[in-house]
Amino acid sequence: MQSASLFPSPADHRLPEIHQLLLEYYGKPKPREPWDPLKQFIYSLLSSRTKTEVSHQVVRDLEARYASWDDLRDAPVPEIEQAIAAVTFPETKAPWLKIALQQITARYGSLTLDFLARYRTDKIREWLEQFEGVGPKTSAAVVNFSTLRRRALCVDSHHLRVTQRLKLTPRADAAITEERLMRLVPEEWDAAMLDEHHSLIKLHGQKLCTFAEPQCKGCPLLQVCPTGKAKVE
Repeated sequence: MQSASLFPSPADHRLPEIHQLLLEYYGKPKPREPWDPLKQFIYSLLSSRTKTEVSHQVVRDLEARYASWDDLRDAPVPEIEQAIAAVTFPETKAPWLKIALQQITARYGSLTLDFLARYRTDKIREWLEQFEGVGPKTSAAVVNFSTLRRRALCVDSHHLRVTQRLKLTPRADAAITEERLMRLVPEEWDAAMLDEHHSLIKLHGQKLCTFAEPQCKGCPLLQVCPTGKAKVE
C-alpha cells in the first residue's frame, strides 16, 4: 500500500479567494502598529463586547491616568472600574484585570509579558488562558496583533457569523472555529497576513454581513456564500 503522503490533498483555495474578494471591495486595511504584549493583553481583555473605538479610547485614558501599568495594577478595584467605565461590563473586567496584572507580576517578578517571546505559540496561549476572562479570542489577539507576531486567527463574533454563513465552519465556539479555519489557511500566510484577513472579515461583518440585516444582494462574497445565494434566489 502506497503512503498517503504521496497523494497530498489539493490545496483549499476558499480563504485566499474570499480574502481577495474582500480586498477588492474594501481595499487594503491600514497596517497595524503592533503594541507590546502587555498593552495588547490589557486592551484585548477590556475590549470584549465593546466597540473598537471605545476600547482604544479607554486604553489611551488609562495611559494618561497612570504613569505605568504597575500603578494600574496597584489601584483599588473601584478606581479601576471607574477608569474603564466606558467598556462593557466594567464591574466584571476591573477585578479580572487587577488580578491578572498581579498574577503576571507574581509569576515573572515584574509586570511584563515580553518574556513570552521565548516560548512556542501554543504554550503562550495556554499560559494566557489561565487568567480569568481570557479565552481563545484574547490569546490569539495577543500572539498575533502584538510584537510577538505569531500565526493565529483572532475569531470574534463577526468572524464567527461570517464564516458560518460561508459554510467554512460549523456552528461552534471561537476555539473550534479557529482550529477549523487554520486548516484552510495557506502555509505561506504569515502573522501579518492573518491579521489582515481578520481585519477584512471583521469589517465585512460590521458593514454588510451584519447580524440582523445582512445585505446579501450587494455582497462581494455572494457567489461563494451558500447562505447568501439561498436567500436571494
